[in-house]
Amino acid sequence: MASRICFCRLSATNFKTRRPGVPGKRRPLPQTRKQLFRSGEAPDGNFKTKPKPETMKKITYLTSRCVAAVLAAQLIGAVQASSHQDAPLIIRDPSANTTDVYAFVQNENGIKSLVTALGVYPHEEPGVGPNKYNFDDNVLYQIHVALGSDVAAGKASLSYEFAFRTTFKNQNTILQSYLGVVNNIGDSGQNLVQTYTVTKVDHRHDDLRTVLGTGIVPPNNQGIATPFYNQGNNGNNPAKDGVATEAQLDPYTTQAIKNLGGGYFSFAGQRDDGFYADIESIFDLLQLRSPGKDSQGGFNIHLMALVIPVSEFGGDKQIVGVYATTSRRKVRILRGNGDQTLDGWVQVARQGNPLFNEALVAIADKDRYSRTSPQFDSILFRKYAVTPELAHLINVILFGGTLPSIETNRTDIAAIFIPDLIKVDLSTAPCRLAGNGTQQGVNPDEPGFSRLSIFGGDTLTSTIQPGFGGGVVPGGWPNGRRFGDDVVDIAVTALISDLRVSPPIIRGPAGDGVDFNDMAYNKVFPYESTPQNGRNHSHP
Repeated sequence: MASRICFCRLSATNFKTRRPGVPGKRRPLPQTRKQLFRSGEAPDGNFKTKPKPETMKKITYLTSRCVAAVLAAQLIGAVQASSHQDAPLIIRDPSANTTDVYAFVQNENGIKSLVTALGVYPHEEPGVGPNKYNFDDNVLYQIHVALGSDVAAGKASLSYEFAFRTTFKNQNTILQSYLGVVNNIGDSGQNLVQTYTVTKVDHRHDDLRTVLGTGIVPPNNQGIATPFYNQGNNGNNPAKDGVATEAQLDPYTTQAIKNLGGGYFSFAGQRDDGFYADIESIFDLLQLRSPGKDSQGGFNIHLMALVIPVSEFGGDKQIVGVYATTSRRKVRILRGNGDQTLDGWVQVARQGNPLFNEALVAIADKDRYSRTSPQFDSILFRKYAVTPELAHLINVILFGGTLPSIETNRTDIAAIFIPDLIKVDLSTAPCRLAGNGTQQGVNPDEPGFSRLSIFGGDTLTSTIQPGFGGGVVPGGWPNGRRFGDDVVDIAVTALISDLRVSPPIIRGPAGDGVDFNDMAYNKVFPYESTPQNGRNHSHP
């Protein structure tokens, strides 16, 4: 079992390099289960009471709306991670569409912690109106953590729920989000205000629910209405770059960080999209360009971030697994006096490691992946990791078929992706953090940080596993995932290398020609970059 969760056998040093070119019983989490494995099934539903004649017309109308809602829910239940287009159906539901999941070890206020984050709502064009991008009150956002034997089993031991509520100060206006300049979050200038509740669900103890606290979402970065996000506190200027200290954070972000007590901290709000890759050229028959273009450059997302003290997991002498899901109500009955939601939740999206569903899982199973639990990954999706089509395409298109060994029996790739949880060794020191993508200038990357993780010599030392010799484990993904990890280049390098032999054969590093984000990251919570200014931003 230990081998299932160990990282791929790769050493930061002593590489053999070869150039290419030559030949317990618990209540299940919100998710669809049996119907996912068979098409055409629908849940039974019978009215148990006979309606009164005068209400027949209304019930008939509501029933038709329910049928439409059920059909919509089943259509939504098929989904695409890092290009944010992982599966066909979820791209039609952007507020539930997951972008990326992050998980890494840091000391927060002197307490060793696991920092987790979930992004949703891809490709937000900054500054649109009158309606803005916001979290959805009708979506259940969850970050899951697996402990102990649950890691190899793909089961969540703990779940952290973010539930949102939206209110307006004035609905008798076309000014949806801003009534004036916002000086402090939630003030009279912010018309649309979202609040959220964070709840811990302990599946080890009969789904025991504990409300950790509530927070408020800062405004989106519009420009003139939100000057303090932007350089010189001027809404006409581009957004501020990331910073190295809490004191340097913009006021909106500072005010939105909520101390929930007990070592927990939360944040929820708009951020720059910190994923970077030349997605257009990758999916244009792998015809890469030089230099590459950051396809997510200039776009925002919505981010939920949560600091969890490792003491909540029973200490740091363990490897944990992290993934996230979004869910919608199975049935919604619409009434004249408001919405009434019934019949629990159905999972519509899932995200663990970057790129798995997007780049490895075939079209036939992409939506199934979105609706299932990692518990079923070994049965349903292991074949895509063991025989990755992407490795075949890279071999044929880029290497002229000279590397057939990379295409089959990839047990090393399966060790990363199956089950599809981001595995994090909690026993290491805090990871190194990205700043501006260089080692120079204002807010540089921390010394030793490499966007390529172990392929760039960025390693940590475990006290609980041998790793790649002497406890050496990756400093970034696939040992956790940090903001700034170049997951495309790391994944491609792993695919074209052979990590099954000792010493491993490393080819690369290889990649798409995009080596850093278009904005600097913060080196303090919530880590993700400042949201792009709707009034002053650009796309590559």
